Amino acid sequence: MPDDPISNDSTNPHFEQLLVASSTLSARRRRLLQLGLGSAALPFLGLPLRVAASAQPGMRFQPLAASSEDRVRVPEGYRVQMLYAWGDPVSDAPGFRGDAGNSAAEQAEQAGMHHDGMHFFPFVRHGQPSSTHGLLCVNHEYTDEGLLHPDGMADWSHAKMLKSQHAHGVSVIEVELAGSGRDLAWRVLRPSAYARRITARTPMRIDGPAAGAAAMRTRDDRRGNVVFGTLANCAMGVTPWGTYLSCEEHFNACFKGLDQPTAAQKRYGLRERGAGMRWHEHDRRFDVASEPNEANRFGWVVEIDPWNPASVPVKHTALGRFKHEGAMLTLAGDGRVVVYMGDDEAFEYLYKYVSRDRFDASRAGGSLLAIGTLHVARFGADGRGHWIALQHGQNGLTEANGFADQADILIRTRQAADLVGATKMDRPEWLAVHPGSGEVYCSLTNNRQRVDVDAANPRRGNVFGHIIRWREEGGDAAAGSFGWDIFVLGGDPQHADPEKRGNSRGDAFGSPDGLWFDRDGRLWIATDVSGSAMHRGDYARLGNNQLLVADVVSGEVRRFLTGPKGCEIAGPTATPDGRNLFINVQHPGELPGGRSDPTRPLAGSGWPASQFANVTGGRPRSATIVVRRDDGGIVGV
Repeated sequence: MPDDPISNDSTNPHFEQLLVASSTLSARRRRLLQLGLGSAALPFLGLPLRVAASAQPGMRFQPLAASSEDRVRVPEGYRVQMLYAWGDPVSDAPGFRGDAGNSAAEQAEQAGMHHDGMHFFPFVRHGQPSSTHGLLCVNHEYTDEGLLHPDGMADWSHAKMLKSQHAHGVSVIEVELAGSGRDLAWRVLRPSAYARRITARTPMRIDGPAAGAAAMRTRDDRRGNVVFGTLANCAMGVTPWGTYLSCEEHFNACFKGLDQPTAAQKRYGLRERGAGMRWHEHDRRFDVASEPNEANRFGWVVEIDPWNPASVPVKHTALGRFKHEGAMLTLAGDGRVVVYMGDDEAFEYLYKYVSRDRFDASRAGGSLLAIGTLHVARFGADGRGHWIALQHGQNGLTEANGFADQADILIRTRQAADLVGATKMDRPEWLAVHPGSGEVYCSLTNNRQRVDVDAANPRRGNVFGHIIRWREEGGDAAAGSFGWDIFVLGGDPQHADPEKRGNSRGDAFGSPDGLWFDRDGRLWIATDVSGSAMHRGDYARLGNNQLLVADVVSGEVRRFLTGPKGCEIAGPTATPDGRNLFINVQHPGELPGGRSDPTRPLAGSGWPASQFANVTGGRPRSATIVVRRDDGGIVGV
């Protein structure tokens, strides 16, 4: 969605300034298999690695050229299938109407808009994870009101506001691979006992140190431990106990702020004009003047149990409040849970949470994401860095310096990170942990406001972004220090300005966003060039957004997929056998400014109806697709 104005005016160093059901092994394995992680995650439990840290997994597919076509393109020998588009029923609800005439009640039982982060949870059969039957959890990040309603925002009403809120959140759908030969295809099972839509109006529980705090209480929740809804659901994470973590990102866009916002509200982008969502006109929760604490109840990581549709989602305040892009979970050497997180805005920070307790499959969940220590990263110019604890009474986080208690630190995480001197980053987004080496990779999408130059990052104005990686001290995810380097600088090798050519060994790209490691250690990179930059200026030769594959040992990068016009590519995930790759195509046809003209819904794109005959047309629709090899082999090899 459109970038917010810079809200971090602290004097902390910029990154570019620093550049020169038992506890037995078998039970743990069963839980990991159900996550679809297979042996790729087992190094953290002391099990054999699928690949050695130095192994090269191989990429034999022929890379694609950049494209401006209004279709999804994949290499020769691969096929693409449409699976789940905005407006498709989750279970037995009515189908999508091409004129966007579905009601708010119908939208609450249909796929939301703008598919983003996603994970495949396989059923387990005879002790093995299925690669033909599972649950997909899909995030829905935000809405385009010009497409969501037949006449856009004209005659704005309570019903339109409800439909918009119901188009946010998360889908849980049951999917199955069925048929044979050329007819082999994935389908959404309807009806399904697991199918579920979680929206901006779904009741959920608040836990951790900020639950019940005065700043979390409202007129509707005087105890401060229950909230209605999740929104701005961007990237995600998964836990070893089989649950899904959905991350609330640009939540401020849904609120109307004060004429004179407080320093804390301004730091989170709560401004008088808002972002034009107009929810506040029919739901006072989203008017800061009416309900000053409601915004404090968003910007969290939300845990959802896909296997129990009656379960209540939980917002984990111990993981901090900011514009969460994702929550990459792994295990420390002693079994404690570690969660890496990025704050997706220019000049914001990278975080790490370490649980107090150790993961035990016999009592998984519980306190693991509720009791622990949140840290923020500081990167040194010598290639070393360390994690600073955001704990009350430590590192200057005291009442004398404006932080009353731990709840205050977590509600105002950004200000706490400002105070301890964290390193300003260039829009830290998705994170991925290498299944063999344990190295952590983070996409820094771009930051056009960058002005400083130094030997290690000599580009003025980071329009193309880059990917950073680090290795925790001693290979222990809970360590307090790490070594770091830059994996790749995005850019156009044909650019007239040498500073904007990047250093990709292979295909060119810019604005890296989604990151995901497959089971063999290939790094998949999804891009998110904004509609205002795509095909223009610095990005004139890079085409539509794309999905690339990188060998992290050799550094080679190959373009695997190109998306339709105006889209973002997001959420790659796969079945345990690696033969089915699920990908989200978000906001096809998005125009500069982000909102469509309801009188010209096809102005930017006609996808997916333009490519798939079985899809209802009328307007572009975000969607989940599946990519398979014609010979049924592993995708990406």
